[in-house]
Amino acid sequence: MSDIAIRVEGRVGRITLTRPQALNALTYDMCRAIDAALIRWRDDPAVDLVMMDAEGPRAFCSGGDIVEMYATGMAGDFAYGRRFWRDEYRLNARLFEFPKPTVSFLQGFTMGGGVGIGCHAGLRIVGTSAQIAMPECGIGLIPDVGGSMMLARAPGRLGEYLGCTGARMGPADAILAGFADIFLPEAEWDATKARIIATGRVDLSGQTPPEGRLAALQTQIDRHFAGETLGDILRSLQADDSDFAHGTLKALQRNAPLSMACTVELMHRLGAAPGIRLALGMEYRFTYRAMEKADFLEGIRAAIIDKDRTPHWRHACDQVPGIDVSAMLMPLGEDALTFEEKTP
Repeated sequence: MSDIAIRVEGRVGRITLTRPQALNALTYDMCRAIDAALIRWRDDPAVDLVMMDAEGPRAFCSGGDIVEMYATGMAGDFAYGRRFWRDEYRLNARLFEFPKPTVSFLQGFTMGGGVGIGCHAGLRIVGTSAQIAMPECGIGLIPDVGGSMMLARAPGRLGEYLGCTGARMGPADAILAGFADIFLPEAEWDATKARIIATGRVDLSGQTPPEGRLAALQTQIDRHFAGETLGDILRSLQADDSDFAHGTLKALQRNAPLSMACTVELMHRLGAAPGIRLALGMEYRFTYRAMEKADFLEGIRAAIIDKDRTPHWRHACDQVPGIDVSAMLMPLGEDALTFEEKTP
């Protein structure tokens, strides 16, 4: 497969994303190939460790390839998107629960679906170029691929802030928020990868990353994002004349109100230490309904298809009824996400 290289080098199972021209966006076939490799290597005594990286300096993985989802959804076929998300979430769980050591090298953009494969590794390495984010509210989704679990575990109210605004995290911020573990300049990555392949072990100590921005904003974030609902957060920000409040309100006003309201609710439901299966199951409740009952198709139209950047959301920013939030996060009954193993 030209989009991905999967092989064993030494005692290391290595997965390299190889479509830098598309910022290594993750296709359904790539998801299936990664899942099959993990199943194969899990019980293979010749593989001691799994390493994930990507070609090109601009991105580890910029997210899921959603153009086909849009096309099928606009045709009234919601089954393809639901199948993609279901199988992707099972892959996310498999990575998070993998019984052997895993390591990822996250350069440039790691967003959305890229977080789901890169940020569930046991050791996540970032360099100076790292820009990690969960920007799904900007396209009418919610932070998914297990990202809601990481957001819920982030210090204070960083989860609500990062999830609703889609703010990008440099290396220090990603480490603070729990999306990365160590900083290592990219100039050292090739030698580090060669050493891992030669030894089959990961024994690394990181360096001090460039200063981030979140630590200095933590007090303001915690104060404004402590409300029970999106409306509470908006009212708190509107009552503050600071630069932070103005900038944050501007970011929130770009994103889908229903998605942000559901993100806030999801953070509260998950609590501080959710398991990944609980988080993925909650995420799937939303994504299962996202094409039919939320703003996903409109968000993709505005951002990817027409590129007019003027989405027409279903709700005004401060007018999302609680009943609409509840409807998106209701249990799915027999359609609920399950984790039975199927070899792709």
